[in-house]
Amino acid sequence: MTEVKKSILNNPGKMPNNFIHDFIDQDIASGGQYEGRTVHTRFPPEPNGYLHIGHAKAIYIDFGTAEKYNGLCNLRMDDTNPITEDVEYVDAIKEDVHWLGYDWGDRFYYASDYFEEMYGYAVELIEKGLAYVCQLTADQIRETRGTLTEPGQNSPYRDRSIEDNLDLFSRMRAGEFEDGKMTLRAKIDMNSGNINMRDPVIYRIAHEKHHRTGDDWCIYPMYDFAHPLEDAIEGITHSLCSLEFEDHRPLYDWFVENCSVPYIPRQIEFARLNIEYTIMSKRKLRTLVEEGIVDGWDDPRMPTISGLRRRGYTPQAIRNFCERIGISKVESIVSHDFLEFCLREDLNDNALRGSAVLDPIKLIITNYPADQTEQVEVQNFPYKPEFGTHEMSFSREVWIERNDYAVDPPQKYHRLYEGNEVRLRGAYIVKCTGHLEDEDGNITAVLAEYDPESKGGKAADGRKIRGT
Repeated sequence: MTEVKKSILNNPGKMPNNFIHDFIDQDIASGGQYEGRTVHTRFPPEPNGYLHIGHAKAIYIDFGTAEKYNGLCNLRMDDTNPITEDVEYVDAIKEDVHWLGYDWGDRFYYASDYFEEMYGYAVELIEKGLAYVCQLTADQIRETRGTLTEPGQNSPYRDRSIEDNLDLFSRMRAGEFEDGKMTLRAKIDMNSGNINMRDPVIYRIAHEKHHRTGDDWCIYPMYDFAHPLEDAIEGITHSLCSLEFEDHRPLYDWFVENCSVPYIPRQIEFARLNIEYTIMSKRKLRTLVEEGIVDGWDDPRMPTISGLRRRGYTPQAIRNFCERIGISKVESIVSHDFLEFCLREDLNDNALRGSAVLDPIKLIITNYPADQTEQVEVQNFPYKPEFGTHEMSFSREVWIERNDYAVDPPQKYHRLYEGNEVRLRGAYIVKCTGHLEDEDGNITAVLAEYDPESKGGKAADGRKIRGT
């Protein structure tokens, strides 16, 4: 699979097609289901960890799609699991999304904003005979769910009366029952070929303090129930999510169709981002943090957005990467080289230049005045004069990299060796005349003569200099 995406390196300027835009174009066209509506998307992370590079793709798709259609994109914290969520993660998510260059305006929401409404929709399902309180344990529900080749078994509590279900669900909310004692399940079809449709749990009991609502609730909606309702409440037109939710789409649509929601969203799935040699599981990344294997979520070795930021990645490099890998329905693995390529390209275009010599050896320009120092002008960007220049001091003795000189040069070696000319950036053309050695035969300095008429690196007689 990796080779598919490695091919991008061979044609980095080509942008892949976007099938999501094709769907949206159909939806907003004359006669489409969203004709006259503003395209409205959302990015709904769970605040149980820091965002990683995989989330960057989802952010790019959600916010980028809204930008393309002059639409709206909400940022929503999917905080329906009080056990793992924390305000630290909320703050980190907001910082990362902003750092990537996206803005949600006044459209910042929490799933917990809708707990009361979701409870009301659950009551509506009970009243329609489409949900029931079940006393099977989690293990028993799993055992009676069936397999891909065998149908599930009806719960013995499936035919409870509407009145009993309403009473028990109300008592669940009131906190009368222990964790795991009861659940609320949707009544759909235990014989469905899609296991997700076999009476899924939509509420569970969890006597845990929520980071926003405190102890107000002891029952919490499951993701498959909460997600479509949140989208519908917020007026989302296109709910864009990763491919593992494709089999959940019938359930998504079932909840929207059977609850009296104000809007009907459409779910569209895309392949999630996989990068070779890179862990993309928040659970596993959390283990690295909690066991002290790394120095926090923003450790530069981590694939988190904050870790990439500390490593020196730029927002534009990550956005370019997400744009160029494209959007597909087919899972693939992207070469890590391509992520680095996007960074190098952005840094090459925008990073301020500096000069340093890591393994220095002295270059002595023997015919340059010993008591003279002058300032030479060097471009900030080699091929972008509009980015300006800076000055550097130039004198009889300057430092060069040791490997820029060779006594016995190999073929096609265009740096300093006896008799060869090179251009000193921003200064003059110099011709190597030899070197100095110490008593042990170690080279201590390189000798050269400069051409006084070549300031700026251009020879007055027009001769070509191949090395700089």
